[in-house]
Amino acid sequence: MPASKTHVWTISLLLAMFVFGGTQLGATDGVRSDHPQEYTVQRGDTLWDIAGRFLTRPWLWPEIWQVNPEIRNPHLIYPGDVISLVYVDGEPRLRLDRGEREVRLSPGIREEQLDEAISTIPLSAIRPFLNRSHVVDDAFFDEAPYIIAGEDERVMASAGDRIYIRRLAEDAPVDYAVVRRGNPYIDPDTGELLGIAATYVGDARLRRDGDPATGVVRSSNREVLPGDMLLETPPEAARMQFVPRAPDEEVEGRIIDVMDGVSQIGQFDVVVLNLGKEQGLQDGDVLAMFRAGREISDPVSRERVRLPEERAGELIVFRTFDKLSFGLVMRASRHMEVLDVVRNP
Repeated sequence: MPASKTHVWTISLLLAMFVFGGTQLGATDGVRSDHPQEYTVQRGDTLWDIAGRFLTRPWLWPEIWQVNPEIRNPHLIYPGDVISLVYVDGEPRLRLDRGEREVRLSPGIREEQLDEAISTIPLSAIRPFLNRSHVVDDAFFDEAPYIIAGEDERVMASAGDRIYIRRLAEDAPVDYAVVRRGNPYIDPDTGELLGIAATYVGDARLRRDGDPATGVVRSSNREVLPGDMLLETPPEAARMQFVPRAPDEEVEGRIIDVMDGVSQIGQFDVVVLNLGKEQGLQDGDVLAMFRAGREISDPVSRERVRLPEERAGELIVFRTFDKLSFGLVMRASRHMEVLDVVRNP
């Protein structure tokens, strides 16, 4: 069976052992007391799920991953593979034994089914936010190309329709995302504008230069309207491979938004953080989430007292911008809300 040409989900666990934030796992520290001796990987598993069977802190998986040089491409994990917990010089290690799986054989070529390799996190939860969610600055809407009309004076356009475009540069690229101004992201502590959501509407391709230029809508998930902007398609897709890790430096921020209009945040919800590349965040960073303590009235002194915050789960950052980032909630021990705190795990 040939490998998929569309997406390749791989587990890049790296050749070196990782030590995160100076934390090393000892003989028992971080290893679950009820861990299995071995586990057979199932279809639909994620690296985070499997790590959670062995470790109390799944993001420390790479620290104890034992590379087996006898296994071809040991950083890919497939359904049917067996993960075992062993001890080497008193230190815990996770070992991979390759299970039975189907491959395509041809003279001189062994082709691995990379599309069958398990992902670090449930990609179905973040796929809509990988390449179709954009954050821009306010200047973008004053400078970007925009649609002035559709063909035959139509107010709306959809896939296959011709569109007319203004404000294209002379060396304009061919392919664009069609976007619409969304909500601004404001830092709740400083009031700074961190960015503006550029809501994805569809994809367009330039057909003929000019002012106005002519293009065509290639695909759309809603009607394309006059005034919609064209955003140059990034040359590279957003990252889809993640090595879970703690941030290199101490960070602290807040959840400033949650996608899909939910009010309470739970497992596998996508949240927006007021932390980004400028604060040192990288794709794959794991952050702990803390539920802000509620304010109550002291029945004796009548003072207003804020209760201590409580740890509520962990998230993994999967897409970073300059001043903010998107994260996927991997564990939620209690409901959380916008403005709750995130920091190093």
